[in-house]
Amino acid sequence: MIEKIETKAAPAAIGPYSQAVKANGMLFASGQIPIDPATGAIVEGSAADQAKQVFKNINAVLSAAGTDITKVVKATVFLKDMADFASVNEVYAEAFASAPVLPARSAVAVKTLPKDVQVEIEVIALL
Repeated sequence: MIEKIETKAAPAAIGPYSQAVKANGMLFASGQIPIDPATGAIVEGSAADQAKQVFKNINAVLSAAGTDITKVVKATVFLKDMADFASVNEVYAEAFASAPVLPARSAVAVKTLPKDVQVEIEVIALL
């Protein structure tokens, strides 16, 4: 069975997709960008500033699904500029500080991201 996860504590999907989907004991979360769900505005500032909001959004989706950051098994980080890798990596490490095992991860630079943000992160987690 596949179950849609949706929460107002994270930005609504801006296209034809779900915030996350539960299937077979796993959660597949769509990429989160630095939108403040309360205002709908993009968080301004550095890539690290934006990554902090991204993780707030990820945590909201994980919580809505009944799981948390410690159960993430895979993350993919999309960066507008690989020069931001180190600063986003610091935020990433802080976000996963409570994880007993760090998730597998890929980090890639892309030409552009939705709404021209600097960072997008998607995760897969256990339920």
